[in-house]
Amino acid sequence: MKFLSFLTAFVLLTQTPSLAGESLFNGKNLDQWRVASKSKAIHWTVKDGTIHCQSDPKKAGSLLWTKQEFTDFTLILEYKLGKGTIDSGVMLKCPKDQIQIGISGSLKRDLTAAPYIPGKGYPTESKAAIAAVKPAGWNTLRITVTGSTYKTWLNDVEGITYTSETAIARGPLGLQLHAGKDMSISFRNIRIIENK
Repeated sequence: MKFLSFLTAFVLLTQTPSLAGESLFNGKNLDQWRVASKSKAIHWTVKDGTIHCQSDPKKAGSLLWTKQEFTDFTLILEYKLGKGTIDSGVMLKCPKDQIQIGISGSLKRDLTAAPYIPGKGYPTESKAAIAAVKPAGWNTLRITVTGSTYKTWLNDVEGITYTSETAIARGPLGLQLHAGKDMSISFRNIRIIENK
């Protein structure tokens, strides 16, 4: 019995982060997600186990939200940059605080894995994490939220640690298509480990 318990613990500890936790995407459809009321569902499609996001001719923005709400967690997802100038991100419990993916529309440079905080812009960034971005391949973004503190990793390279004054206790998570951009981006293997 002790050996079995040890073996189970060993498997859990050595499991890769991308395979751990609860899946937020079933690979078939967007049943676990909802499109923000002011957005258009046409921006988000599913094919071959991947969520594809594509801007429309009017370059309207869009947000795709989880139906579930979360408090403290580690989120792991894979993303792949498509065509155009990519300005995306992960919204943290509300349409305010987010973790950037791609080029900042305001600063015109890559700020992947950095927090965007309304009213403060990008208060911190990690040059090491930005340098770890794979322009043509799949990238793994990991975000840990504990209370009001955010931590990020990009392809296992440590990013930022930031405590936000505008963090809220509980809410859904969102994927962003920034308005005014002609772009595409894909997401897959979206998983969450809740800290209960």
